[in-house]
Amino acid sequence: MHNVFLIGKGLEAFSETFESKGHKVKGFESFDHARDEISSATLILLDKGDKSFKAGIREVFSASKGIPKVLVSFENNSIDTGSIAKEPFTYSVKKPAARDLLSIVKRIDEERRASEENRRLKEEVQALDKEIKFFEDLSHAITGSSDTAGVLSMLIAKIREKTGAETCTIYLVDENSGDLVIEKSEGNTRPGGKAIPAIADNVVGWVAREGKPVLIKNVFKDPKIYQKLERSIRHKAKSVICVPIRSRGKTLGVLELINKTGHEEFSQRDFSSMLRLTDHVALVIERAILYEKMQELVITDDLTKLFNTRYMSRSIETEISRSNRYNTSVSLIFMDIDFFKDVNDRHGHLIGSKLLVEIGQLLLRHLRDVDIVARYGGDEFVIILPHTTSGKAVKIAERIRQTVEQHPFLKKDGYNLRLTASFGVAAYPENARGKEDLIRLADEAMYKVKHRTRNGVYAIIQDGSV
Repeated sequence: MHNVFLIGKGLEAFSETFESKGHKVKGFESFDHARDEISSATLILLDKGDKSFKAGIREVFSASKGIPKVLVSFENNSIDTGSIAKEPFTYSVKKPAARDLLSIVKRIDEERRASEENRRLKEEVQALDKEIKFFEDLSHAITGSSDTAGVLSMLIAKIREKTGAETCTIYLVDENSGDLVIEKSEGNTRPGGKAIPAIADNVVGWVAREGKPVLIKNVFKDPKIYQKLERSIRHKAKSVICVPIRSRGKTLGVLELINKTGHEEFSQRDFSSMLRLTDHVALVIERAILYEKMQELVITDDLTKLFNTRYMSRSIETEISRSNRYNTSVSLIFMDIDFFKDVNDRHGHLIGSKLLVEIGQLLLRHLRDVDIVARYGGDEFVIILPHTTSGKAVKIAERIRQTVEQHPFLKKDGYNLRLTASFGVAAYPENARGKEDLIRLADEAMYKVKHRTRNGVYAIIQDGSV
């Protein structure tokens, strides 16, 4: 229904017809009388015989810009349509009946709806073009870079630019604990750095567990939602989007957006856009996980997850260079499990493999963070001790020997096995002239133990003997 202004003395006869159709009608003798109220009209009928209209047609159209108008003439002379042809939703009619005017009003409404739909479609096309460009740029970045951190930073920057989000955070699910860990976060409302427990009763935890997205336009309108927000953002968050990042039916993480700039709320369009985006985020994360696993395969032993000989060799070179630079020592311990073959023969290779894994973990627990433990092959292990002289290395080797001797292996599996090990120690620059010499001397020292007593520690002294 329209708020109809009838401007001119000749239009009073149409008032009753428009009111009978539910329109709210207001009559004015001239445009000058309607000038102050013209902005409240949604439809104007103008009597072209009105003197003020004839005198100031440009002013009339300027003041009523955007309001549909029907220009009515009761005279027999032709109507000059030049001025009104360019004005949208404006018609000129001569000596109309009431039904003619109602028909024109109906046509105006249809045209306005069509115009509005056309405008909306144009906006959607423009938004879609921008989104296609956004995804094209993202795809190129994903396929053209192995820098996962850089891609994620670019991704978050694009998301914030696209949605106007104050904060964007990507959480990843830790494979071991199942907790959600912040992988990347940028913005004004940063969440706390601690991991979110997998069973946490909050929005992010729920989205991760259920695998369902959430749009919260205004958290303060729902007290339950407000209570479920992280404490660190509870008093800062107003509008939230939380979307699971899934691949092959598995949740890899969660994408969270907090607040729009300018105190606005996230829209359904923002929400839909983020739903389409998560496949790309999942691809980035899958590539990162794959790359990380490939890197681990390059430097780690498949069974024990300790470093392999390739990494060991590179690390020895690095530590020798550091030793030369800072005038310090680097020591090497070779360790071999005594009678390991008997374990395999008696209990099978599966138990033997489990035993090697437990030995590796035992070594890691009893060494410093800077020390490097590698599986040399079979049941042999190598320990690199930076900034450690031969004498200190012997003490460390003896401590490990006692630990191995006293430790009940595979107790959880019901075996409670007892083992011993033989150790050989050499140091650079005290004994060895370089990497190959250091490895050879420590290996020879270990074999001297194996061929004599087993369950002991032998070290190379400066003249090359043991």
